[in-house]
Amino acid sequence: MGHARGLSTARMPHRHPRRILLAATGLSPQIVTETLYALGASEMRGSEPFIPTEVHIITTGHGAQIARTALLHPDGGQFHALLADYPALGRPAFDATHIHVIEDKSGRPLPDIRTPDENAAAADAITALMARFTHDPQAALHVSIAGGRKTMGFYLGYAFSLFARPQDELSHVLVSVPFESHPDFFFPPATPRRLPTREGQHLDTADARITLARIPVVRLRHGQPRDLLDGHASFGDTVAAIQQSLAPPQLNIDLPRRQVLCGTTAVQLPPQLIAWLAWWAHNAQQGLGPQSWRSADWSAFLSLYRRVVGIDAVAYERAQQRLSEDAAEQKAFFEQSNAKLERSLQNQLGLAAAPYLLATSGKRPHTARALALDAPAITLHT
Repeated sequence: MGHARGLSTARMPHRHPRRILLAATGLSPQIVTETLYALGASEMRGSEPFIPTEVHIITTGHGAQIARTALLHPDGGQFHALLADYPALGRPAFDATHIHVIEDKSGRPLPDIRTPDENAAAADAITALMARFTHDPQAALHVSIAGGRKTMGFYLGYAFSLFARPQDELSHVLVSVPFESHPDFFFPPATPRRLPTREGQHLDTADARITLARIPVVRLRHGQPRDLLDGHASFGDTVAAIQQSLAPPQLNIDLPRRQVLCGTTAVQLPPQLIAWLAWWAHNAQQGLGPQSWRSADWSAFLSLYRRVVGIDAVAYERAQQRLSEDAAEQKAFFEQSNAKLERSLQNQLGLAAAPYLLATSGKRPHTARALALDAPAITLHT
């Protein structure tokens, strides 16, 4: 019952103590107030709303200047006007420190996003921000892809797919014509007013309709590399890693160089785990089939381990001592080595680790393991 309640709460964004609205903006900062209005509209109808406790935007240097003036200026800032008109929205935290400006490699704010390098910088900035906000389990994140350049909306949606948890949502705000293109329309004010048009006519804000379209996405967070979820991987590196997971697997182990390549990705392993993976690769190349701790050829493993450690024999001698002891110690060594290898591969490769993990066969207590790769997909340099 407790687990069911926890799962239910995770899928109810409005119950999280920290509720974040993240949007991209450019020349039209209206996206922020329009989305906030749409999120709070359910409150006005009496149903459960997602009322943000904080608002963040990501934009260019020029977009940041526009957002500060249009939304946050003490004289006529539309964010403050929205909160004054609709108290149900509360007082979400939003000031100049919540405006995240995309920077180039030298740390200078980008005035716009046009070149491939500028697009790459935008993608990396969005990825880092998404990683930061989804790292907090107490937070629910609502992401709008309606503002900014089209590439920014794409990157926001793609990054959301990579990072999103059950409590996170993606949306696009829809504003009725002709209000969607009117520079003075930010939300329907509580007291309707007239807006002049370029044609010399007037619009009545009471006629404006704002709709929030929630967007279902495929959530790929489970199994992502740890570096990505911790915000240490770039957008390009992440896409390359996922693309690699769809390519035919190739395992290349070079014992003298202590190098392991899974596909094109270098995997960092301590010497013992390099030798342990090499032992499984050797078994696969020789067609030896699944192995258990009972059938393991410890001498073959130690021979490979010796090639890795060279003259640094302390760790080698420790492993040799463990494997010369009783069956319980051998079983523990076997199981611990398998668990460490699997954890390290999954942390570094995420979804791409699957072809390189050990497959289990048989039933307890007679289970056995084997590298599922075919021999032609393995290269072992000893």
